[in-house]
Amino acid sequence: MWDQREITLSPRARGFHRVTEEIVSGLPRLAEVRVGLLHLQLLHTSASLTLNESADPDVRHDMDAFLRDLVPGDLPYFRHTLEGDDDMPAHVAASLFGTQLTVAVREGSLALGTWQGIWLGEHRDRGGARRLIATLQGSLDGVGG
Repeated sequence: MWDQREITLSPRARGFHRVTEEIVSGLPRLAEVRVGLLHLQLLHTSASLTLNESADPDVRHDMDAFLRDLVPGDLPYFRHTLEGDDDMPAHVAASLFGTQLTVAVREGSLALGTWQGIWLGEHRDRGGARRLIATLQGSLDGVGG
């Protein structure tokens, strides 16, 4: 079975945000899949996807603080500045974290570890709604094919 959908994530402030539930709610056929994969591709160059700690929001705060220190917006050698001081650092962050993620599916659910969740890294001050393509592939009966 293959199923592909476009999911629009709600606009968020700059930082890292848990979006696991928002993605799962956009996948009505997920519950049918016994064994498979979910591939997520973010359709933007200034945001990212990553799998990380989902229980303690301090982890998301700390990751954002680290990233802002690593890639500040006032680096004098950035040329791509017409869209604002936050744009070029957002492109760097998106490349560092990546815009794609693949997660295993088991018994109709994402096969995540106890503390894992899917994060959206919003790297712009006002990035707006973010779109992603979710491609679900799997077996409905637990046997290959």
